[in-house]
Amino acid sequence: MRFISEKLPVFVSCFILVCFTLSVSAKKKPAFKLYNKKGQKASYSKLLKATSKSDIVLFGEYHDNPISHWLQLELSKDLHNLKPLILGAEMIEADNQHVLNLYLKAEISYKGLDSLARLWPNYKTDYAPLVDFAKESDLHFIASNIPRRYARKVHRKGGFSALDSLVQNEKDWIAPLPIRFNPDLPQYKKMLDMMHRSPNKVDIVKAQAIKDATMAYFILKNYKDGHVFLHFNGAYHSDFYEGILWYLKQENPNLNYMTISTVSQKDLKRLEPEHKGRADFIICVDEDMTRTF
Repeated sequence: MRFISEKLPVFVSCFILVCFTLSVSAKKKPAFKLYNKKGQKASYSKLLKATSKSDIVLFGEYHDNPISHWLQLELSKDLHNLKPLILGAEMIEADNQHVLNLYLKAEISYKGLDSLARLWPNYKTDYAPLVDFAKESDLHFIASNIPRRYARKVHRKGGFSALDSLVQNEKDWIAPLPIRFNPDLPQYKKMLDMMHRSPNKVDIVKAQAIKDATMAYFILKNYKDGHVFLHFNGAYHSDFYEGILWYLKQENPNLNYMTISTVSQKDLKRLEPEHKGRADFIICVDEDMTRTF
């Protein structure tokens, strides 16, 4: 017994040393870092504070990135403690709003939602936690995206004019016609350059624009004074203050808008120049991060 008691302090010291070493090692391998638009390191508390002072926040994600999805949920929870909150997402289409509302009111189960709405393949892992948080917290969750069949018509059937044949109840699920379109916006021009060999490249970009315009329309339609509307969308829809944000500002330039983007880098020590100015806050994720699908 004396031998054990004499050796115990040494064992405890070694254990503490190992734990400390592992802790230091873990700190050298962060999964992500936050930066502001100038490329300066930012803290989560600064992100939360800026978000709470905004009217509308566009949270640009990588659809398969678990860090994006985790931070979306954490930000939603923390923001809900500070301000009245509205949530919304690209990942649910506007004509599924009624079904989504039934789920939020607990009038149908998840199985019912899954069978009646067009949920993304990764909904259960990546977006269900956000919708369930809204359900548990009695928050509105807005299905903001255009039904994909209408975006497909724009792409394949001749641009915005393909929507003229829709009946009125179908037009209720898209931004009001006619759609403003500026092909000279840098992000749209970038898309055009990437598809220089496509015979209908302009219509492909118009399909992107109708998504941006529709999401902006439903965000503003459901925004309430004194609230923060936190909207989740693919980063490309709001990067460099374009896309959805351009349409939001066309309709209401007086609201306080904020954007968040997600990027991936091998080295997280500094933000690469190409990502500066992408958004007000940039989530820089280790490129080795596992994907959700």
